[in-house]
Amino acid sequence: MNTLLIQFGGEIAALSAAAFWAVAAIFYGRARERIPARELNLIKGILAITLLAATLVITGEAAGNWNTRAVILLGISGVVGIGLGDTAYFEALKTLGVRRTLLIGILAPPLTAVIAWIFLGETLPWGAWLGIALTVLGVAWVISEHEGNDRSTGDNDRKVIAKATLLAGIGFGIAAALAQSVGAILSRIALTQTSIGALMSAILRLAAGVFTMLVWLALDRHPLGGWRSSKGNGKLWGTVVLAIFMGTYLGVWLQQVAIQYAQVGTAQTLLSTSQLFILPLAALRGERISSRAIIGALVALGGVALLFQFK
Repeated sequence: MNTLLIQFGGEIAALSAAAFWAVAAIFYGRARERIPARELNLIKGILAITLLAATLVITGEAAGNWNTRAVILLGISGVVGIGLGDTAYFEALKTLGVRRTLLIGILAPPLTAVIAWIFLGETLPWGAWLGIALTVLGVAWVISEHEGNDRSTGDNDRKVIAKATLLAGIGFGIAAALAQSVGAILSRIALTQTSIGALMSAILRLAAGVFTMLVWLALDRHPLGGWRSSKGNGKLWGTVVLAIFMGTYLGVWLQQVAIQYAQVGTAQTLLSTSQLFILPLAALRGERISSRAIIGALVALGGVALLFQFK
């Protein structure tokens, strides 16, 4: 077991993070029905930082192994990837539902490759471009699927969505994927070119995200906490805490471990498998999973694997 962890620790962390994100997405989707996206993002950041800081003390990871460059890189990564990206992700969850939002998230690895090509000068062979095309095709094919008129569940995956609302949700989903890509690149640079550890890097990213949300909410001057006056707050808080524990505390920590110890292409590919984990979970919840959804998800993930195989 120890040998397996040493050899494939980064890969195992990436798959574990993807599984936790899939489960957390269901809980976040429920919470987002009542809590505004920016407030949910702020709550998520504060509670996750508390948990990660406690873990930092317990594990004894050196908190001082970071420098100005690491702070700047991870700060920008947190502002973009968590402050802006997660807010867009929560908006997409409410509009598109869990499955389609996670599916759009598969676009993150190809977007990462394109950003690296444009800004870092990394070349992409024809096979990589084919992988990008397959990923986009698989995502587009599933998103365009007609979902029918069944409104028997509370999940937006089973609801008919107006075209304008659908386009807005897709826009939020793509924005979240793009923000995740930028955040991953900056995190990778910090983790591989400075001495900072995965746990401390996760805390710094989340702190930057929380700061972004505080500034954003202060400038907006919109009254906060209106959702707390409704009934069922105890159950709602339980849902939020579960989502934060699995999706942010464990998920973000494992993501940073994966980015640090696995090759970035492999890590990004495995981190994108949340859509595959959500399909059996959705089936267990009684949702009808069409063959088109399964094939489209597999095509998209196959495109991601092809992209990094050639890259």
